[in-house]
Amino acid sequence: MTDDLDELTTEELRRRAFDKAQGKYDLHFFWDLTKHLRGARAIAAEDGSGGGITGSLAELVDLTRELMGKGLGDDEPLVRARFLEYLRG
Repeated sequence: MTDDLDELTTEELRRRAFDKAQGKYDLHFFWDLTKHLRGARAIAAEDGSGGGITGSLAELVDLTRELMGKGLGDDEPLVRARFLEYLRG
């Protein structure tokens, strides 16, 4: 099965990793994944000023999309590797 994982799409890997983590109540997996997504990095860079709220909301939407496997862009290889590592562990 391990070798077969490499053949799966990133979306299928995401689904399987999320199912495994949810079944194990593995909050650490979700937290670790979130920290590495572009949207989370952008939110962390916000200065907390009132003018940043609109940007933060947009960043939160982007982060949610990334967690759902949409718009990963340059982060896809990193996220894919994280899914593979988790599923093989």
